[in-house]
Amino acid sequence: MRRRNARTFLARYTLRMRKSSAGLILYRIRSGALEVLLVRPGGPFWARKDDGAWTIPKGEVAPEEDQLSAACREFEEELGFSPKGEFIPLGTITQKAGKVVHAWALEGDCEPAAIKSNLFTIEWPPKSGKQQAFPEVDRAAFFRIEEARLKINPAQVELLSRLQEIVAEGFR
Repeated sequence: MRRRNARTFLARYTLRMRKSSAGLILYRIRSGALEVLLVRPGGPFWARKDDGAWTIPKGEVAPEEDQLSAACREFEEELGFSPKGEFIPLGTITQKAGKVVHAWALEGDCEPAAIKSNLFTIEWPPKSGKQQAFPEVDRAAFFRIEEARLKINPAQVELLSRLQEIVAEGFR
């Protein structure tokens, strides 16, 4: 009995300690087609990756921070644009490594080529002792929903499906 209680406690503790992220999907309708803004992470690890590497603009939720506030903060940090409008909740998904992502959609537009991402610093090349700064996001682009499904992290495809359903219901 005691062993099972310890396992239950550990399982609950692990769930609470999971990293949690929050993000926004900026979307627009162009020529009758749904398009979403995705970003590709910056840095040397992502430099040659494309399909399956793109993501919604998102980041970690700080302790005691509201999830939607975190999503808006991360959007602005990663793109340099302040999100404004009606936020549509898309719920949560769990990525392969266990990270929980809370997401909202926002109808709007921006110029992806004009992004101004914050920077992060890592040792690069590895074991060189040299620190280099890289943009957190190196590219942003609007994709039609079909192409976005190929570009985005596979775990986040569900968010696109939810958005597509919501947008379709709004046009009936």
